[in-house]
Amino acid sequence: MYVLNEQEEYLCKEIVSCAYAVHYELGPGLLEKVYETCFCHELKKRGIPFKRQVHLPIVYDGLEFDNGLVIDILVADMIICEFKAVETVNPIWQAQIMSHIKLSGLHVGFLINFNARWIKDGTRRYCIE
Repeated sequence: MYVLNEQEEYLCKEIVSCAYAVHYELGPGLLEKVYETCFCHELKKRGIPFKRQVHLPIVYDGLEFDNGLVIDILVADMIICEFKAVETVNPIWQAQIMSHIKLSGLHVGFLINFNARWIKDGTRRYCIE
């Protein structure tokens, strides 16, 4: 199991705090993009750098394909955040976040479903070595 460094641990706590703040204010039932925008605002207020809609190329057989994956939010070039606003989380999205982490060379990511009644039930952290 991968052990997070101090900066990753700090950012993970801030990510969860931002998700809680947004969910507390807005509640469930809105579009994913609304939550993404408000989440980024929370990060910005805290001085945490981020990038939205980051294209992640796929490298296969020595070739790089630019039209690979798109990461919803990349926090501090260290942590991937994927957002959903759905009734039920599809297991394929769990595999997707793991693939994003692996292909990016990073170690940690979040799948956050803002449509959960309680955000703690909609937030899941994934780590790989």
